Amino acid sequence: MSILRNITIEAKKMLENPELLLFIGARQSGKTTILKQLQEVLNAENQITYFLNLEDPEFLGLLNESPKNLFKIFTFDLSRKTFVFIDEIQYLKNPTNFLKYIYDEYQGKIKLLVSGSSAFYLDQKFHDSLSGRKKIFPVRTLSFKEFLRFKNEEKLSQLNFSKLSLTEKEKVKYYYDEFLIYGGYPKVVLAPLQEKKEILNEIGYSYVKKDIFEAGVRQEETFYKFIKILAGGVGGLVNFSEISATLGATNATLERYFYILRKSFHISLVRPFYKNIRKELTKMPKVYFNDLGLRNFFIGNLNSPIIREDKGALMENAVFRQLIERYDESEIRFWRTTSGNEVDFIAGDKNAFEAKFNAKQFDRKKYMVFSENYPEIDLKTASYEIPTGKRDSNALYLWQI
Repeated sequence: MSILRNITIEAKKMLENPELLLFIGARQSGKTTILKQLQEVLNAENQITYFLNLEDPEFLGLLNESPKNLFKIFTFDLSRKTFVFIDEIQYLKNPTNFLKYIYDEYQGKIKLLVSGSSAFYLDQKFHDSLSGRKKIFPVRTLSFKEFLRFKNEEKLSQLNFSKLSLTEKEKVKYYYDEFLIYGGYPKVVLAPLQEKKEILNEIGYSYVKKDIFEAGVRQEETFYKFIKILAGGVGGLVNFSEISATLGATNATLERYFYILRKSFHISLVRPFYKNIRKELTKMPKVYFNDLGLRNFFIGNLNSPIIREDKGALMENAVFRQLIERYDESEIRFWRTTSGNEVDFIAGDKNAFEAKFNAKQFDRKKYMVFSENYPEIDLKTASYEIPTGKRDSNALYLWQI
């Protein structure tokens, strides 16, 4: 079996539950591998399984004609439970109808496990919520601990990162450098160093292009310029009016591009933190890339963090990437006042993080306004470097979040 993802382990617990399992995420993030890993688990238990890829036009045509045509593709013994894996469900004209029909008519006899890229495409076709019928698993590129597993460092990945020996810490920092530069697309992680840039190029231009095409975008050049602007402005407020003036595109066009990028799982939105929820929803958000390597590729910078001029933006995006493994996107916010006080991330109700390249750049006195207003929130700094002898409980390495 290939290297297990965390989601595979989590989904294994749901195999006997009645809900259909839906794995959604960016192209090349590992969804097909997860489906095949789960199929291997079931095969080892002598369960009946079938696998179907809807990039095959013949199968796609049959299921578009009628959900009942699944029985023309496979032979079912309804006296036994059958697990059907379907890759790229978004290609169906009406995936909701198909999933609902099979679930409602054959619950307990046929269990569907399906994958889908481009959630914006799914949004348009999933005309009802399939409420009570589905369990959704968001599939991101590798987390740092999964990254270590893919580097054959299983033991290292299981250690408590707050209690490492000096040797272990140096090893973790070595791997984290690569993670910061090239990100966590499985194919990139497994590739030799000299091939990583080429694979990121393929993901950036071949697979993102598919998302653009399926969304009906025809101004491809403008779309890519927009991505590059967002990549270069990570950590800053998203101002569509300014970007519109730069690209010569309307605000409405850019908002649509932004929506497509979010629903294709390439970027995430971080909204401001306020006690007044109405005020929070009307303020400009920040944007971060869900994969560090893809972000670095689009700004054309795959250099070591130490020599980069965009250290601040890289650190912020890295902190976000760590937080998204522990919190829902809606639980991650930032705090900024009109007088210039700012905290990079508020995570949940109890934790806040300020991203710094070096922990010595953090001056707690500058954050007194925040601490006085929100004493219940624990503010820490997350850094690439922590000077020897100046370590305290409020200073974390990026990979310790």
